[in-house]
Amino acid sequence: MIIDKTWRVLTVGDGDLSFSASLLTHHQPASLTATVLDTSEVLLGKYAHNDYQTLLQQDCPVLCEFDITNPDSWSQLEKHSFDVIIFQFPLIPAFKSQAEFQEKCKEVHINTLNRQLLRYFLIHSFKHFLDPNGARLCYITSKDVKPYKEWNIENALHRNTDIGYLGWHDFDINAFPGYKVRNVDRDKHVKDTKGITYVWSDNKEHQLKAQLSEALYQGEEYCQLCATGPYNNRQDKLKHNETRKHLNMLNYEALWQLLLDKE
Repeated sequence: MIIDKTWRVLTVGDGDLSFSASLLTHHQPASLTATVLDTSEVLLGKYAHNDYQTLLQQDCPVLCEFDITNPDSWSQLEKHSFDVIIFQFPLIPAFKSQAEFQEKCKEVHINTLNRQLLRYFLIHSFKHFLDPNGARLCYITSKDVKPYKEWNIENALHRNTDIGYLGWHDFDINAFPGYKVRNVDRDKHVKDTKGITYVWSDNKEHQLKAQLSEALYQGEEYCQLCATGPYNNRQDKLKHNETRKHLNMLNYEALWQLLLDKE
């Protein structure tokens, strides 16, 4: 992950705060503010090991009950005061019951809900939190496995906005000693899988772009939705278009477009 020591960093939804603590210790940004969705009581009760006190002892602000989708929870943050905002392995919180799942997914698919979370993160970050005169960057680190790879992260999230996708680079967890990737809402360390950090800015010619890899699976010989290809010929691609995987992705895209049309 590219971190400049002159940057003011905001981390979003950092469950046990181990990422923020490692970022502060080993990368030493100019300033760091860490946020979690839980209350402090839930945070301390949920994670047997957490870095809440570690950060406070280093004069790093930790904001609890911070919901990037809900402006009512933003009052503790000074507007337009950050250079980069980081969301590590985002995923909507687990549903508390089957009834809650059925209610929330009655009209919106869970795939759409996850995409919506990331879209809100991008839009709200650029509108409210990033300094107009700063670096103006958003990072999302995600995985190349289901369900994450079904969100079309490189192409779908910033559609119909002035936000530009700059590119990606591999996330090296070894550069963050002590960081533990957790299951959502559970005190369990997830087995390390390949992470990819995706980068956006409303400066589409940002100088950071030179250090990033371009979006993959673009062009006629690829399937952008399924992140597959190149195909040897048109017939092979047509066969792919009939697979269950592709049909599922077409459905996810159609549902996503329905939501965008309502904005």
